[in-house]
Amino acid sequence: MATASAVPQEETVKQPPITLTPPAIAKVREIMATQDPQPSGLRIGVVGGGCSGFQYSMAFEMQSGMMDKVFEFGDLKVFVDSTSLMYLKGATVDYVETLEAAGFKFDNPHVKSTCGCGSSFSA
Repeated sequence: MATASAVPQEETVKQPPITLTPPAIAKVREIMATQDPQPSGLRIGVVGGGCSGFQYSMAFEMQSGMMDKVFEFGDLKVFVDSTSLMYLKGATVDYVETLEAAGFKFDNPHVKSTCGCGSSFSA
């Protein structure tokens, strides 16, 4: 009698198509902790608008949508819709604090040009 032996399959861990730096993750967690009720994750997206055609959006969400991809950065869940993902592949989100300002900064390899204020882009 032949027995089938189960061969464990290796789970491939893929690098998320978007990167959040440790300072960005820490700031998102800090802000989320002040929300009531506490959201389950952060939505990052690209929407039409701004002087250059597109702008980034970030918002807290209670759950992912049906067409979302969910990426985990430790215990932080990030939701990205499939359309936005096309524009965000390879992008890095950082949180920077300077003497003049503080905020989230996107470094996106798909951006061909940005507006003068830096809040919108074209791809």
